[in-house]
Amino acid sequence: MGAELIPMAFTTGWGSGINAYAVVLVLGLADKIFNLSQIPNALARTDVLIGAGVLFVVEMLADKIPYVDSAWDSVHTVVRPAVGATIGYLIGHDTATLDAAVGAATGGVTALISHGIKAGLRAAVNTSPEPASNVLVSTTEDVTVTGVTALAIAHPWWAAAIALLFLVLGAFFVYKLAGRIRRYKRRYDAWGERVGIAVPSERREHREHREHRGRRGTAAPPPTSARTDERLERPFDQET
Repeated sequence: MGAELIPMAFTTGWGSGINAYAVVLVLGLADKIFNLSQIPNALARTDVLIGAGVLFVVEMLADKIPYVDSAWDSVHTVVRPAVGATIGYLIGHDTATLDAAVGAATGGVTALISHGIKAGLRAAVNTSPEPASNVLVSTTEDVTVTGVTALAIAHPWWAAAIALLFLVLGAFFVYKLAGRIRRYKRRYDAWGERVGIAVPSERREHREHREHRGRRGTAAPPPTSARTDERLERPFDQET
């Protein structure tokens, strides 16, 4: 593996942070069909391919539904970096222990960064009032990850350069869209509190405490606070 370890681990880590199951499927199927030496044999196992295929279909559907995609991303905050680290470890495992450690670190860290950027961009996309943007972005992600991962098999350095470019561009867009991401997070947190999947925030607890004091005869919260909280209770009313 040698010189190809870093670009391969970097590319698969980047892809795993966006769609880990697509990366496993592309590498596993390529090894299954062509018996490629640079791909770990463990990824070509039938049970691994079936599991990755089922989860890929589930992610493909969940990733196109507003708010559901963010909930799915939250669950995969641990899963995607773990998959990226595992693939990186397997890529370097056949050569030396140090290579396995380097591959695991490269894949895991890159997947974590890539996942964070994806989650941030999705939060910005979810502020749009229509679901078509989610479908378009999700489909673009799937096609891009599949194509770049396939390129990494034959040209790992070219694929790594493309993955790095997408990583930098993604970070730039997250920075530019930070305001929309913060607004979405407030609405998503309020939705999570309402359906019982999130712990009430300090702000909400403070409001409830003030309301309780108001009922006991102290001053009630100002109307502006009530209007703000009403917006937070309706997270699906997206901004234009």
